[in-house]
Amino acid sequence: MIAIVDYGMGNLRSVQKAVERVGFCATLVHSAEELDGAEKLILPGVGAFADAMKGLEERGLVGPIIQHIKQGHPFLGICLGLQLLFSESTEDGLHKGLGIIPGRVLRFAQNGLKVPHMGWNQVSFLRDVPLARGIPQGAYMYFVHSYYVCPEDPEVIAATTDYGINFASFVWKDNIFATQFHPEKSQSVGLALLRNFLGL
Repeated sequence: MIAIVDYGMGNLRSVQKAVERVGFCATLVHSAEELDGAEKLILPGVGAFADAMKGLEERGLVGPIIQHIKQGHPFLGICLGLQLLFSESTEDGLHKGLGIIPGRVLRFAQNGLKVPHMGWNQVSFLRDVPLARGIPQGAYMYFVHSYYVCPEDPEVIAATTDYGINFASFVWKDNIFATQFHPEKSQSVGLALLRNFLGL
């Protein structure tokens, strides 16, 4: 089973439709019981970090998500789903995340740039990521975010994007894959990334 976590936030239907477009079927899960037995897990998200953590905690999904990852099953985080993997976020105060990847989530300094970072931007791959198979270096992906992740270990950064600073736009560690961009909104290259993940 391919599970998309529904914790009351995010563009779930667009992710589900993108999965269907590349030939797979995904189920929206709302509880720990529904998540049990998932072979692959997608954690999407749009919105505030603290609200997202509260939604996961209220539905009892924090432990099952961590367990899924620890068991070695493929995991894909998208946008806020990437940020939630980290130790803490500075969005509207200081809030603890899932703590799976050590590091912080920080807000872009404006420095003459518009925040949020919204629209198409290039992704530069630093490593041979399985999900990037068939995707050209410097491919354009679609972004909508005001915060970015700062991993303590630079080795987990699989790709970067420039927006005033060079930030981590793709993280990969073992069975964990997570993107700051939205593959479901990134047309053919985004669908190729999703197809690669679902085919693992």
